[in-house]
Amino acid sequence: MQKNIIIDTDPGQDDAVAILLALASPEVNVLGITCVAGNVSLAKTSFNARQICELAGKTEIPIFAGCDKPIGRGLVTAEHVHGNTGLDGATLPKPKIELQPAHAVDFIIETLRGAPNKSITLCSLGPLTNIGTALQKAPDIIDHIKQIVLMGGAYFEVGNITPAAEFNIFVDPEAAEIVFKSGVDLVVAPLDVTHKALTNPTWISELKAQKSLICDVVAGWTSFFERFDTEKYGTQGAPLHDPCVIAYLIDPKLFSGRRINVEIETQSELTRGMTVADWWGVTDRPANALFLNDVNAAGYFSLLTARISKL
Repeated sequence: MQKNIIIDTDPGQDDAVAILLALASPEVNVLGITCVAGNVSLAKTSFNARQICELAGKTEIPIFAGCDKPIGRGLVTAEHVHGNTGLDGATLPKPKIELQPAHAVDFIIETLRGAPNKSITLCSLGPLTNIGTALQKAPDIIDHIKQIVLMGGAYFEVGNITPAAEFNIFVDPEAAEIVFKSGVDLVVAPLDVTHKALTNPTWISELKAQKSLICDVVAGWTSFFERFDTEKYGTQGAPLHDPCVIAYLIDPKLFSGRRINVEIETQSELTRGMTVADWWGVTDRPANALFLNDVNAAGYFSLLTARISKL
């Protein structure tokens, strides 16, 4: 059965690959794309989302600009990873698609209110500001959310922007706290699983062998994106984080994890944005998330190639 989804995103090369995977997959129906500040500014993420949809030939997808800063803090961005544009590594034309006039938060609220209970999945690829704000503004929408599947957090892998925190949660821990305390069914793709989904030269070669403009663009994005992680971690490739969210919805059997309690640290300067994941069940706090920790990497990259090459 096809799943109705809203993609909330801050593109980002890996966000772009996730969006392309969703647009290429019949298992999901993309109702809209909502943009948030994160990897780069809101102006850039909303520009990039339009470029991605035009690249895919999916100009009918409505795209909305949302929150330009976190709920209670200044914005932290990641140009040092993604480049100045957020999509460095390939040159795309200026998009012709216009942004929708509505605010992304209002689109999320109104779309959910107009849908049956537990019928729409929210796919979060960036900071949770838009979704947290929507839940704060309109708590009645909770009943209409089937699931929130998000990329964020870490336990065994700890942090990638600070020693304790993963970037998406670190940028807006207050929004993350709202989401994790909401009672919505959560699936979390943390660094623990994305760091097992590393790009590699063989996959890049396979992409280029498709003789597809889109595959060439993805190869360019990936080659740029992976330079940071290969230098940082000494690996041959880089974790392709955000497509894990969409891949989980398409084929959850590619992943495994554990239902656990996850709390968000918002107070400490040292550990702000830490996902306090009770992996070993040492507290009596109730489980609130499926926390993924493993992926069939070969199956994951095969899915990406097979779908994206068909766009």
